[in-house]
Amino acid sequence: MSRRFELRQNGQGMVEYALILVLVSIVVIVILLTMGNQIQNVFSNVVAALG
Repeated sequence: MSRRFELRQNGQGMVEYALILVLVSIVVIVILLTMGNQIQNVFSNVVAALG
């Protein structure tokens, strides 16, 4: 019984980590979609200044 409980706990932990990873990925995608052009302009300015 103890081993089974331990396996359920491990599975629950993995699901929690997966949900956190999905949430962080969604946040990063939203940020990139909203600020993508600004980020691209910054990198373009850096490349132009170096070249």
